Amino acid sequence: MANAIRIALFFLNNRYFIYLNRPKLGGFFIFMKYRQLTKEQFLALDKEFATFLATQQIDAKEWKTIKSTKPKVAEEELNIFSDLVWEKVLTKATYIEHISENYINLFKCNSKEILRIYIKLNDTSKNLMNSEDFNWFLKNLTHKDIEYFKAAKKYSKERNLELFELIEMGGVITDGKLYNAIYQLIA
Repeated sequence: MANAIRIALFFLNNRYFIYLNRPKLGGFFIFMKYRQLTKEQFLALDKEFATFLATQQIDAKEWKTIKSTKPKVAEEELNIFSDLVWEKVLTKATYIEHISENYINLFKCNSKEILRIYIKLNDTSKNLMNSEDFNWFLKNLTHKDIEYFKAAKKYSKERNLELFELIEMGGVITDGKLYNAIYQLIA
């Protein structure tokens, strides 16, 4: 029984996952939910990845062997770990910001809906990506060249997938200080 292939089917966040676990080869999911972490992200999560491998009963020596002799299995392990990390990060995320030259999008991501504050800078001689102009914005929140809009919408798909899409389009998870300050100003 120890050498038997185990297959698990489970439903999580409106998606089915199939997990195959083969003795001494590790397990793998059939598809990825998000994207693989970058090399820099993996390096930053080195200890967590080692713990993840340990839960798969893979030590450092065996991991090195898997990477060189079974690259597809190694890739699947990286994908599984990436999805687990993304799921945890996105579940904890509440605020996302996206800043461009003349616009700021601030999002508060609740469990059932996403609240958005859209800020438009009408003075095209300023660039919110420039720290000097951004500081001007922070000091002049009620200036006539700044417009504010609010909106709310229910998620059209799973919450974490929508947050992931915002991040992939350039959004950054934040502590929400800017969102809350602007919300107080325009409420």
